[in-house]
Parts: sequence; C-alpha cells; structure tokens
Amino acid sequence: MRTGVYGGTFNPIHWGHVRLLEEFSRRLSLDRVLLIPTGLPPHKQVHALASAQQRLDMCRLAVEQVRGAPIELCEIELCRPGKSYTADTLEELHRLYPGEEFYLLMGEDMFLTVDNWYRPETIMALAVLCCTPRSSGGMEKLREKEARLQRDFAARCCLEDIPYFPASSTQVRELAARGQNLEALVPPAVAAYIAENGLYRECL
Repeated sequence: MRTGVYGGTFNPIHWGHVRLLEEFSRRLSLDRVLLIPTGLPPHKQVHALASAQQRLDMCRLAVEQVRGAPIELCEIELCRPGKSYTADTLEELHRLYPGEEFYLLMGEDMFLTVDNWYRPETIMALAVLCCTPRSSGGMEKLREKEARLQRDFAARCCLEDIPYFPASSTQVRELAARGQNLEALVPPAVAAYIAENGLYRECL
C-alpha cells in the first residue's frame, strides 16, 4: 500500500493544506494519506497555538470537505508525550503498518531544511520525500537540494510542481483576530469552528 504522511501544526488547517493533500494523492496514486497534527512542534515556536483537541477538530472538519482523496486523520503524535519528531513517527508507522511504502509530503521550506531535522538519516530511509515549491524559481532550488540529499543520504525524492495556493496559518490567525471573514482561506466548517470557539482573538 502506498501511504502518504502529511504532518504539521495545522494552527489552523487551511485550503493550501487541503489542496496539497488532494494533488499529491492524485499525482502519486496514493492509496491513502495520513493527516497527522503535531503535538509539540520541535522546530518552531507557534504564537497562539490552539489546543491539540481544537486543531484535531479543525482537521477533521477540513477532511470532510475533501473529495476524491482517501485521507485519514491520525492522532499518533497527539498521543505521544514530548516533542513530535518525524523520525519517531515514521518508525512507529512502520511498526503499525509493516510492508507499506510511505511518502512524506511537505512544502518547499521543509524540504530545504530536512537534513537538519532530528535523525534525518532515519527519515530518508523510511520514506520517500515528496515536495512542491512555494515560490517562483522554487523548483530549481528543490532540484539542487534533491541532488545533495541523494548524494549525502541516498534519499528517494519526488518533486511535483503543484500550483501554490496563497494561504498561511498566520494569515488566518490575523484575520480571525480582526473578526474578518475566513472562508477564502479555510473551509467554511473550519471558519465557523474558529468563530464559535473564539480562537486566535489574541493574535493582534
């Protein structure tokens, strides 16, 4: 089975995340994609981090909007204490689902720094790195990085030029703090959840 793995803080999940899931699922002929909200992000400090349950709820609402992509919500990192490291997650997934082939989905920024993550050799041994650019000229940078990762780690990589959807979680939080409409950036059910729970009001 070909299984995509897409992790992130998802604070909150937005249309850019959803579109990436849909496109990778189609282009790589994935049998399913595991959407994995991060427990404690190890690589960055996140301002106004919604609770684990709230981020999980928003991911669940977003997944319900996806058509034609077999996406499953996975709580593996939320159930594990301490910081959420991708290497640990991939090892656990291999134990839970032996024999499956894993495709780690990510954007440009993550791909360009993946060799600085915790135990990068484990990540590259256990999954195909799948990336799409987020900037003009991004594909050229990705190809250069791919060559270095193949040379230094024997990494298996898959680069797809997926059209970039201009949305970020930071944008969503800032708009939410101002009480503005969010539906251009997040699925309607997620926008309603943010409003109903008063999320991100302290972001200004």
